[in-house]
Amino acid sequence: MQDDLLARAKAWLAEDPDADTRTELARLIDAEDHAELTARFSGTLQFGTAGLRGELGAGPMRMNRAVVIRAAAGLAAYLKKQGTPHGDDTAGLVVIGYDARHKSEDFARDTAAVMTGAGLRAAVLPRPLPTPVLAFAIRHLGAVAGVEVTASHNPPRDNGYKVYLGDGSQIVPPADAEIAAEIDAVRSLHDVPRPETGSQTLDDSVLDAYLTRTDAVLAENSPRTARTVYTAMHGVGKDTLLAAFARAGFPEPVLVTEQADPDPDFPTVAFPNPEEPGAMDLAFAKARETNPDLIIANDPDADRLAVAVRDGTTGTTGTTYRMLRGDEVGALLAAHLVTRGADGTFAESIVSSSLLGRIAAKANLPHVETLTGFKWIARVENIRYGYEEALGYCVDPEGVRDKDGITAALLITELASTLKEDDRTLLDLLDDIAVEHGLHATDQLSVRVEDLSLIAAAMRRLREQPPTRLAGLPVTNAEDLTRGTDTLPPTDGLRYTLDGARVVVRPSGTEPKLKCYLEVVVPVAAHADLPAARATATDLLTALKRDLSTAAGI
Repeated sequence: MQDDLLARAKAWLAEDPDADTRTELARLIDAEDHAELTARFSGTLQFGTAGLRGELGAGPMRMNRAVVIRAAAGLAAYLKKQGTPHGDDTAGLVVIGYDARHKSEDFARDTAAVMTGAGLRAAVLPRPLPTPVLAFAIRHLGAVAGVEVTASHNPPRDNGYKVYLGDGSQIVPPADAEIAAEIDAVRSLHDVPRPETGSQTLDDSVLDAYLTRTDAVLAENSPRTARTVYTAMHGVGKDTLLAAFARAGFPEPVLVTEQADPDPDFPTVAFPNPEEPGAMDLAFAKARETNPDLIIANDPDADRLAVAVRDGTTGTTGTTYRMLRGDEVGALLAAHLVTRGADGTFAESIVSSSLLGRIAAKANLPHVETLTGFKWIARVENIRYGYEEALGYCVDPEGVRDKDGITAALLITELASTLKEDDRTLLDLLDDIAVEHGLHATDQLSVRVEDLSLIAAAMRRLREQPPTRLAGLPVTNAEDLTRGTDTLPPTDGLRYTLDGARVVVRPSGTEPKLKCYLEVVVPVAAHADLPAARATATDLLTALKRDLSTAAGI
């Protein structure tokens, strides 16, 4: 077995195109580090609806140039089998974007070379840019597919490979399995042509077109007075967001300078995700210095948006701020769009708050729930607005069929400006929404693991012994979503409906986490009842977490 392991490692080394990973792998082979070699050669990174994502390093279980070249070759083979969109002889265009993580540009250039070698046309964005710019470029340029090299908000050691098809939305089954089969059919990198010329590096015209499109997000002659503090979280969002805000006429955001420029090591945060504890501390400190109307933050590839506001109290360090939950921002944007007379379908994933459905119903607008991820949300027919609780918002689906942290930042700042005209805040509007529709309080129980078998064990335990009561509330319906429903295709998840509450449990598709999404709904008769309703909701959410953790054994 050890001889076979070493033979596979040496075969990989022989065709590895990257000097860095060759050096790394040669050291492991020379040291006969069987534990590490086994971890890297125990299988291959699996290509799925999230594309590829994993830790950088040598071997088929890591993200590296060899893995990316195989993925690109499989994608190219799949695209060629699909034919050109109009049945003509024009080679299909694949547009490629990348973020500022380690190796991202290398992976993008390799992808372009593979596409060109396969007889397709390849165009690479001019520099590291937000993922929404790539999603926009696909439709704008009439491409047959797009690739974004990014690991979004994962740790610094990770990178990823996200695939879009010609409609500008991410791949879904069966395309993922068909592309994976083509990847598996690649036997040797020596069989994959990668010419050094032939691909195109785009100029700024695509970015300019995206920025022009952002103008359509805002209402004509709307207030543009709200002042913001902004952090790019060491990612690629700063220049694009500042340009969009300048075009719109908002006050220039005050930057969190320590996190403003791209840095693949993300030195000021443990995880470059605005939702993680401590990630927003520098933004809060800057806000205490400058007293903005709101704080806005993008994740590293700027497809997500976080929002924080003054919470009306003062702590030991001064004014305190709190992050709005993704569900709260989702409801605020929906209410704003309704007020502006939006028409079309409002869409969300099953793990997001049921409040969106109530807002849509009151406005006589269609409402659709989908599986988790914008690959599903963006495909909803006649979509006007879509959101997911994980800080993802699609506010201009005709421009970008994906979540977009730049245009969402524009829209929430417009809303804050509109409220400011009446000496009101985002929190005031949230109170109004709670009185009108009931207080919808959400939370999440998220468990990060080193051993993925713990997630499978927890899911198995819940399936074999489903809870009958949670937080003292009877479970009125327990659904195993692997069987699908009348409106949803099968997925690895569980959904429990309770009297005044709901729980969804699923493994994360991009991180080693088990995620449990909790919601309680407390009726509210008047604004004066809100403090008591919030206390009740907090108690129920705490009890739900406790009981669900016990039931899952986590």
